[in-house]
Amino acid sequence: MTRLTFLAGAALCALTVPHAAAQAANPADDGDNPNTGATAVDTLVVVANRNPEPLYRIGQSVTVLDAPAIRQSQAVSVDRLLDQTPGVSIVRNGGQGQTATVAIRGAQSEQTLVLIDGVQINDPSSPGAGFDFSNLMIGDISSIEVLRGSQSVLWGSQAIGGVVNIVTTAPPAGSIGGELNAEGGSRDSQYWRGAVGGTWDRLSVRLAGGYYSTRGISVFDGGTEPDGFHAGTFTGRLLFDVNDALQLDQRVFYNQSKSAFDGFSTPTFSFGDDTEYGTESELVSYSGVNLSTLGGRLKNRFAFEYARTNRRSFDPLSFSAPITETFYGDGASARFEYQGTAQVAPGYTAVFGAQHERTSVVTGSPAFFSPEVRAAFDIDSGYGQVQGEAVKGLTLTGGVRYDSHSRFGGHATGQVAGAWTPNGGATLLRASWSQGFKAPSLYQLYSIAGNLGLKPETSQSLDVGVEQRLLDGKVVLGATWFRLASDDLIDFVACANPFCNAFGGVYQNVNRALAQGVELDGSATLMAGLTVSGNYTYTDTENRSPGANFGKDLARRPRHVVNATVSYTWPVKLTTAVAVRYASRSFDMVSNTTVLHGYTVVDLRASYPLTDRIEVYGRIENLFDEHYETAFQYGSNGRGAFAGVRARF
Repeated sequence: MTRLTFLAGAALCALTVPHAAAQAANPADDGDNPNTGATAVDTLVVVANRNPEPLYRIGQSVTVLDAPAIRQSQAVSVDRLLDQTPGVSIVRNGGQGQTATVAIRGAQSEQTLVLIDGVQINDPSSPGAGFDFSNLMIGDISSIEVLRGSQSVLWGSQAIGGVVNIVTTAPPAGSIGGELNAEGGSRDSQYWRGAVGGTWDRLSVRLAGGYYSTRGISVFDGGTEPDGFHAGTFTGRLLFDVNDALQLDQRVFYNQSKSAFDGFSTPTFSFGDDTEYGTESELVSYSGVNLSTLGGRLKNRFAFEYARTNRRSFDPLSFSAPITETFYGDGASARFEYQGTAQVAPGYTAVFGAQHERTSVVTGSPAFFSPEVRAAFDIDSGYGQVQGEAVKGLTLTGGVRYDSHSRFGGHATGQVAGAWTPNGGATLLRASWSQGFKAPSLYQLYSIAGNLGLKPETSQSLDVGVEQRLLDGKVVLGATWFRLASDDLIDFVACANPFCNAFGGVYQNVNRALAQGVELDGSATLMAGLTVSGNYTYTDTENRSPGANFGKDLARRPRHVVNATVSYTWPVKLTTAVAVRYASRSFDMVSNTTVLHGYTVVDLRASYPLTDRIEVYGRIENLFDEHYETAFQYGSNGRGAFAGVRARF
């Protein structure tokens, strides 16, 4: 079979049998369910309503990547897994460990809210307070929920494009148990992971750690110097049931990494190989008390959440030597939260809460002699949402939120959604309208180019979708139309007087954008052991900002993206899979003058259980060694082979 025929066949599978809107298996699945391509309408989702709800009651568009899907993907980093999700596009500035940003439905990457176990982890020290997925390994993650569309009612600032909620593995029930994972391969890559946990009477504990290292590739596309990456991760969770109504919940996530990268400090001051490198550490902590009252009709959650990101960048050949630190950023957010969940009437649930958040940042660039930025702001919020079955099979949801910001004042958002299944889940119709907002970042407010008069970025999101289950769930087809309109987007604008400040510009609310399109997704079990899944996303973006770029495509948003996977488990228990990803061309700049060409990447995967507790696996990434860029002049991984072993005890 020729390569062209192979790719055409895979793409046809993706178009005729799209990937499931929410992949199979309940998040509580122990990982032995092979049917990860089917959609379970009773799969519980937390991120949509801040309360576990089955999919058939959720009106928003959401994808759940469960433990079996994560394991079968063999991905070692979260961004590689999200790349396969409908409506999501990833931009990477190089290979593993380099800056990786996630955009949902054409929104800006900093308009994606990222959570670990419900704790917001966006980086306050970055200019737009976005999140960099570059060093976030799969580690001890049990599921990932991707909620698309504006979601500020329940999740507040930054949830304009959507929310990515990363859920770590809960302590197992029963006696002590654990997992071990070792992997190695191309570019001197190695990955080690271990986890142990158990439940003793009222106490449950889970501890896990991992390490990843690679020689990497040259960040500069065409360079010869590899830029390596090393990262270590620790997660822990403790649950203690004081009694049947009171539970203590403590979680911690810590990640530390070091990566080399290329920049503009070569002798010609053009982009190319150099000796720059950076370090980063992330700490996420959650301390909660869960209290059930009124005979279980009112569930209360009191929590303190803390997230901190420390970043440093160095250039040993800096023109300011011996000062080699080109950037430092320390960003932190602390949040006190109350959430209540009440059964207000038969079939009706209310979720409501209040939050106080303080976000702070200290950042500077010593080698460039820029002044240090040291600032903080506070946000007080209240929200409420009611969900209920208006008539049999029809679930309606409505909510409002009000945020009071210490700098820009108050802002209100709302949303409504509906989900209707006339036949017990075989057919599911969804629709939602929601608003989003993003508060100006500390950098945009207080840096030398800051503007204390900035307003929040705002959005309105619409989507309508249908999902159909056929042949007792062996075939699942879904389609969603979406529209996202954004206003008052913040951008850096040059001053009329070029000497107005050291940067020659200031942040202003000047931009508008529109993104709309279609997501097709589904899966099919064609015969015993053979599954096909895929998704197709069409995203039409338009710059609506006044000026020369009006009407042009937004940068780095491919219009067409296809993912397809064909998997077969042979009678000898060997599982093989072929995965294909296609992205059409896009533009690197808002002026649409620099083209990023379309590309097709093919991966092969295989796994074999030696026993019921030990599995060996391997994969070839980018089988045909496709050369492509998701950002101009930044390289991407070529062909690579990897093999590993996983064990449970």
